[in-house]
Amino acid sequence: MEGLRQRLVEFAAARRWEPYHTPKNLAAALSVEAGELLEIFQWLTPEQAAAVMSDPERAHRVRDEVADVLAYLVQFCTAVGVDPLEALAAKIERNEHRFPVPDEGADVNPGVG
Repeated sequence: MEGLRQRLVEFAAARRWEPYHTPKNLAAALSVEAGELLEIFQWLTPEQAAAVMSDPERAHRVRDEVADVLAYLVQFCTAVGVDPLEALAAKIERNEHRFPVPDEGADVNPGVG
C-alpha cells in the first residue's frame, strides 16, 4: 500500500497537481469515480450485475473504476493524514461490537419483511 501511495504522490508532484489535491477536491473526485463505478451497474437486474465480470469490456471498465476510486481514496487519506488500513481495522472492530453475531436461528432482520 505504501508503495502505491508513494507512486501516486510522485505522479501528482511530477504534474504539479498538488495545489488541486485538497481534501475537498479529492473527496469530490472520489465521489465522481464511485458514481462512474455505479453507472456500470445502473438498471441491471441482480442476475445481470452478477455477470458483469464475465463480459471482458465491462470487466475492464469495472477494474478501471475500482482503480480510480482506490487512487482517489489513497490520495485523500494522504491529504488528511489518515492511514486507510488502520481506519478500516478500527471500523471493523467497532462494527463487531455494534452488530454481534446473532444466535443460531435468530431473525437477522427483525422488522424487515
